[in-house]
Amino acid sequence: SLLLQWNLVCEDDWKAPLTTSLFFVGVLIGSFISGQLSDRFGRKSILFLTMAVQTGFSFLQIFSTSWEMFTVLFLIVGMGQISNYVVAFILGTEILGKSVRIIFSTLGVCIFFAIGYMLLPLFAYFIRDWRMLLLALTVPGLFCIPLWWIIPESPRWLISQGRYKEAEVIIRKAAKINGVPAPAVIFDTVEMQDSKPQRQQKAILLDLFRTRNIATITIMSLLLWFFTSVGYFGLSLSTPNWHGNAYINCFLSAVIEVPAYVIAWLLLRSLPRRYSLSGTFFLGGGVVLFIQLVPADFNVLSIGLVMLGKFGITAAFSMLYVYNVELYPTLVRNMAVGATSTASRLGSIIAPYFVYLG
Repeated sequence: SLLLQWNLVCEDDWKAPLTTSLFFVGVLIGSFISGQLSDRFGRKSILFLTMAVQTGFSFLQIFSTSWEMFTVLFLIVGMGQISNYVVAFILGTEILGKSVRIIFSTLGVCIFFAIGYMLLPLFAYFIRDWRMLLLALTVPGLFCIPLWWIIPESPRWLISQGRYKEAEVIIRKAAKINGVPAPAVIFDTVEMQDSKPQRQQKAILLDLFRTRNIATITIMSLLLWFFTSVGYFGLSLSTPNWHGNAYINCFLSAVIEVPAYVIAWLLLRSLPRRYSLSGTFFLGGGVVLFIQLVPADFNVLSIGLVMLGKFGITAAFSMLYVYNVELYPTLVRNMAVGATSTASRLGSIIAPYFVYLG
């Protein structure tokens, strides 16, 4: 393990949580810049660039000769990981229709995230050497290369840049695949002239505070992202400290996310976003607070409550992405999600130290 490789015990035990925190520092940086880069250079190009960064630097970690080298590479991996996650999420929501968008953002992205989460303790159980484990987790990134010729650029982003012909080609291709007749003219001359000034607009961070309404949305989003992240990563990273087998606990922590995402999807379909988000958020937070009152000998009850808390926090986390995306206009949407979710990265940086302090 990494702890034994570089003797991260006794007086050096502080390096273990710092390693995780530095990964989340990379996630913080990636969250901040990914939105601005993809708003400027396009969703597709930045998506594949950041996937290459994550895969390439994960592979380089295998050859780390010191803890310092490993953590620096880990930080860069964090930048690539969150960047391609956020950009892929935005690209999907901009390509898909409203009904399919909810399925994609809750059951699509999140369920596959949970599946990967479940596979992690299984890989770790059977591959005990950390270098070989890292290699096994890096190789699947190569399978994403053919997707370059399958995944299109976001038509909404192309339109916001005034690239109407490229957007029209993608829309017509999608219509043909879905068996829907496309109109003879998708963008007429008048519409193109009216939209042309938008091409010159470049979103900046200050646009998120430009008006009172947008500023209020931004501030509330920052708070929600921060507290949800502290709860989610605090519970996820604490699995080795739970009673019982660490691998089984990690697996159960991943399994509970599947029903959480399903319930989140159902709530988003049937209830207003605010009610769904606040309900799951209070469930997760309330249960975690109640755990402090459970006697230490009640191990099964404690783990059950932790699972329930993880269920609520996970559901809130998945709905927060959907809610946040729908609050902002196209021109600043990707930057807004990247910038506001930066607050969640601050929470994730702090979370390892909550676990470290017990």
